[in-house]
Amino acid sequence: MRARIYLPPKSAMQSGLARTHRWLFEYEPERQKIRDPLMGWTGSDDMRQQIKLSFETCEAAIAYAEAHNIPYDVEISPAHVKKPKAYADNFRADRKQNWTH
Repeated sequence: MRARIYLPPKSAMQSGLARTHRWLFEYEPERQKIRDPLMGWTGSDDMRQQIKLSFETCEAAIAYAEAHNIPYDVEISPAHVKKPKAYADNFRADRKQNWTH
């Protein structure tokens, strides 16, 4: 019953950074998923995989894990460097593609 504490990455379906500033606490899977031979569905009897807790800070998540005697791993992702760019950069001469046929 090991837990994972991490900051979630930005969704590929959005350009904003919503829901990426809160630390998540998830349990690691204890058993492999089971494939149903008839329907082909994937399932599990590990109910802890459904638990996902959210915390304001990493320290709060660690304090929760330590208060409940849950072993944990903290995953720190590298800082994302935001490169400022403007819409006009798409039309600069050095970035134009040759559109002639």
